[in-house]
Amino acid sequence: MFDILSRILRVGRLSEALPAPNPAGPELTTIQRELHAVFGRALCIRHVDAGSCNGCELEIHALSTAYYNLEGAGVRFVASPRHADLLLVTGPVSVNMEEALKLTYAAMPEPKWVLAVGDCGGCGGVFGANYATRGPISDVIPVDAVVGGCPPSPLAILQGLVQITRHLAA
Repeated sequence: MFDILSRILRVGRLSEALPAPNPAGPELTTIQRELHAVFGRALCIRHVDAGSCNGCELEIHALSTAYYNLEGAGVRFVASPRHADLLLVTGPVSVNMEEALKLTYAAMPEPKWVLAVGDCGGCGGVFGANYATRGPISDVIPVDAVVGGCPPSPLAILQGLVQITRHLAA
């Protein structure tokens, strides 16, 4: 243990510095305030991986960290589609997940919204429509908003939630 502590003292801190705020994009706190103003404490998200490579899932999991503080904005993930307001879908819809995705969408109460995350969810990405996939999510269930990117950043996913929020306000 002494060796480890002395190595830590010699080498110092190895973690990355916090990212600099992006002056071109909206501030994170502004997005959180807008989400909280529309949804209050009631936005529940059900996430479905319809056949992705898990790159988008890593970015979605980052939303649960203290930096993005998704729950502080009143947004949380739920295990049942019956408790969800929004369906967050990643990946191109594989043949094996098509029926499960339709059933999940049907089980959600009204009003319900769908956010397609990633290039694969939006347009099929590099997979497209082939013998193993049905292509983009919009070919299987209706989609309200699409977050592009491979994978999209957590901030882009939050902006997708705000896009749905603005759609509700209109």
